[in-house]
Amino acid sequence: MHDNELLKIKHDKLLELQREGRDPFAHVTYSVDAHSAQIHAEFERLEGVTVGIAGRVMTKRVMGKASFIDVADRDGKIQVYVRKDEIGEDAYAEFKANVDIGDIVGVTGVVFRTQKGEISVQAADLTLLGKSLQMLPEKWHGLRDQELRYRQRYLDLIVNPEVKDVFLKRSKAIKAMRTFLDGRDFIEVETPMLHTIPGGASARPFRTHHNALDMDIYMRIAIELHLKRLIVGGLERVYEIGRVFRNEGISIRHNPEFTMIELYQAYTDYHGMMELTESMIKYVAEQVCGKLVIPYGEHELDFSRPFERLSMTDAVTKFAGVDFNAVKTLEDARSLAKTHGVGFEARHGKGDILNLFFEKFAEDKLIQPTFITDHPVEVSPLTKKKPGNPDLTERFELFIVGREYANAYSELNDPLDQRKRFEHQEAMRAAGDAEANTIDEDFLLALEYGMPPTGGMGLGIDRLVMLLTDSPSIRDVLLFPTMRPVQ
Repeated sequence: MHDNELLKIKHDKLLELQREGRDPFAHVTYSVDAHSAQIHAEFERLEGVTVGIAGRVMTKRVMGKASFIDVADRDGKIQVYVRKDEIGEDAYAEFKANVDIGDIVGVTGVVFRTQKGEISVQAADLTLLGKSLQMLPEKWHGLRDQELRYRQRYLDLIVNPEVKDVFLKRSKAIKAMRTFLDGRDFIEVETPMLHTIPGGASARPFRTHHNALDMDIYMRIAIELHLKRLIVGGLERVYEIGRVFRNEGISIRHNPEFTMIELYQAYTDYHGMMELTESMIKYVAEQVCGKLVIPYGEHELDFSRPFERLSMTDAVTKFAGVDFNAVKTLEDARSLAKTHGVGFEARHGKGDILNLFFEKFAEDKLIQPTFITDHPVEVSPLTKKKPGNPDLTERFELFIVGREYANAYSELNDPLDQRKRFEHQEAMRAAGDAEANTIDEDFLLALEYGMPPTGGMGLGIDRLVMLLTDSPSIRDVLLFPTMRPVQ
């Protein structure tokens, strides 16, 4: 039969049940005291014990007076043996007629092992708890359309069990981060997602309008500036895990809304943040993967070794053969850029061009975990300058498999210097840089009250989960990625 005929049969069955007063959607609760994985793992203890399970019917095999169904719950699948002599003739006829693949059922029965050795539950009672009015994808081909999997994640989770494992690992990774930071006396906080001005990162914001206040507001592009206010307030060690929104392109690495963790610790610097970042990632990898050497695509990543540390200048020297220590003027930098095919704009300074060299020649070469340190001041508006070299800052980014995973600073706590940096960013914005920072007067006021020396770090959780689950696209680790509606 065609799918539309099968769907009509499903609807007709539901209507008939409802007319007879046996509406499967009327059930409110069902006593569940066991799950599939537990039954498999603890069979010796549970053999012969009556259990209550519930889940979705994934297969149905009717063989005269006895049938088998596979029931999928949150942990996996368990086979159920349905025998007419056990549940009664009427109930068995009801089961054969009205229980279909995709339906939700509750089963009470005894745990046993079949003659073929499969751990199962022999049903003493089977209750239809919800009717499925759609067809599940065919067993052998499953759900393979990538776009459909992202759009209908609920269906993806039903028919592709490995997908559920990705999101269980995501949850475990976030839990591990909290455990790690709580163990270092950090406190978790919540700060606003709606900002009066965009700040804390170089990115395009989403803008909306608040009707009651009659003012434009922005979805946050970073968590940074509010957390620093809390450092000023004396909280000393804070972190937040939350959504961030950037009105930019969509790719295998980027989604307009994504999850970050940002943390700030008083009385330390970017060296302290390097130690914390490396220790936390190793802890999370161990908790999620159970090991520190993990596969990602064609690479084998080794988190057991100390992460490499390389300045941006040294990275450009290593991979591009250009020593920016010898570049004294903007004209020299522009000349080198032209020679090496590095595109730049009139507003770019010498430090911007160094950063462009790094992005073109070095970034994709950084496969094993590597801290790139000492960024140019032009691209680091919220960072302390490096003592002895005011052109550079105390900043690092962590790169793995050619991608940035974390960004950290010795935080700038000089309000006068910070104002100058903001003013430079405003000038860059006026010159056409739509991602440049704007002046945040309230943040400057907070700094004027005094912020202690502070180290801060932000890490993209989605990208880290991609790494820990060997997922090639950010959409694979987002339950509901942003997509254009179907027309």
